[in-house]
Amino acid sequence: MAKYILKRLGYIIIVFFLLSILLFGIFKMVPGDPARLMVEGQKQSVSPEQYEMLYQQARVRLGLDKPIPVQYLSWMGNILQGDFGYSTVYRIPVKELIGPPMKNTIALNVVYYIFLFAIGIPLGIKCAVKKDTVFDISLQVATMIGISIPSFISALIFIYLFAIKIPIFPISGMVTTGANFTGFRAFLDYLYHMALPIIVCLTGIGGLIRYVRGALLDALSMDYVRTARAKGLKEKTVIYKHAFRNAMIPITGWIVGSIVGIFGGAVIIETLFSWKGVGKLLIDSLNQHDYTVALSMQMFYILLGLAANLITDLCYCIVDPRIKLD
Repeated sequence: MAKYILKRLGYIIIVFFLLSILLFGIFKMVPGDPARLMVEGQKQSVSPEQYEMLYQQARVRLGLDKPIPVQYLSWMGNILQGDFGYSTVYRIPVKELIGPPMKNTIALNVVYYIFLFAIGIPLGIKCAVKKDTVFDISLQVATMIGISIPSFISALIFIYLFAIKIPIFPISGMVTTGANFTGFRAFLDYLYHMALPIIVCLTGIGGLIRYVRGALLDALSMDYVRTARAKGLKEKTVIYKHAFRNAMIPITGWIVGSIVGIFGGAVIIETLFSWKGVGKLLIDSLNQHDYTVALSMQMFYILLGLAANLITDLCYCIVDPRIKLD
């Protein structure tokens, strides 16, 4: 196990550095000058000579006066030390900028995954137990429709229905405009604005339902399940103690990957609902040509994905000790 983990960590390091070189090169080819953006607002208030001096100072501050390979080594060295650079738009370090949006994204995703697992897993089990019944077929059709509709279409439909036609929920934002709630009332207002984005996200619950259904159907077709039934065990015991425990092996990968995804922002949902999370911050930074922020966040997503793959494999071994990692 230790040998496998060390080998995978080696792969992660190699892939991380290769992708960092690729992304750094791509962002360097994007039109635009971050130093020019930093000083553009002062162009009308200073003389051309002073403006040029400010521009050159900004280039030095951002390290843009050095060759690109030197810029990459300097940037990567800072990344490894926990320094993610300086935002040219917000004029603060990237580490300070990402903090509050990350908290909002985690809050949104934690509540979403609680509802996702609390609803999706039981429905998947029931579909497997009631295979080919009206309930199963109806839910399979509904989940297929939910999976097929893009999230931005679902979001627009729900906004129109439940924020405009029937104004149950706010259209966007995280707090009620003009309200100065404090304490528990502010927390309830936060959850109230969170409700519609979560409902929209749950339209994609069909993926989990179908995954649980398929895994449990495979387990129910095994010989040990037929043996358990032949012994006269109760159907609930057969399903939950014997079949579902074994069905958890493939489901574990899905669940662990989702939990790691708690730290990743839902770009479309956060943008449409003006939820100030890391997904919206990424889009805003790209639109505003704040490439230092965008590049740092892309590297964070890469590291998150690589770590998720390793954690998933390790969880397979925990759930089923028969699985050996070489």
